[in-house]
Amino acid sequence: MSWRPVAIGAAAVGSGLVGGVMFGFSSFVMPALRRLPPVQGISAMQSINRQAPTFAFMSLIGATAVVSAGVGIHAALNRDEPGTAWIATGTVAYLAALAITGGFNVPRNDRLATFDATTPAAADYWSTFVSEWVAGNHVRTVCCIVAAVSYTAALRS
Repeated sequence: MSWRPVAIGAAAVGSGLVGGVMFGFSSFVMPALRRLPPVQGISAMQSINRQAPTFAFMSLIGATAVVSAGVGIHAALNRDEPGTAWIATGTVAYLAALAITGGFNVPRNDRLATFDATTPAAADYWSTFVSEWVAGNHVRTVCCIVAAVSYTAALRS
């Protein structure tokens, strides 16, 4: 077996796993935190944000980015191979999810970290944080799903 289908498969699985984590946040974690009193929701989210960058999770995100970029570059240089449009779509979608994470969600997490959860200022920011953060998370979730589906389609082409 050549490296190409293995790499594309790894990109599909990695994108799907990362998207699954993000989907969990959109579908039940953030709605549950939103229902809590602000001090509890803020404290819980601050704790999650401190715990999230584990070695395992960051390795999954990073390795998927490297593999995605690699198969994307290979597809760009070998456009005559089957599935290159699907690979390009998957690569752009996964890397877009990372760009949204770094440029949109993480800055909001960082700002939330500056608040003492017991203050009125934190409570005021909380509703804005949740609305904005979840909107960005929905978009990056869709990007990861698009990436996983695109890489899977590339394997089948």
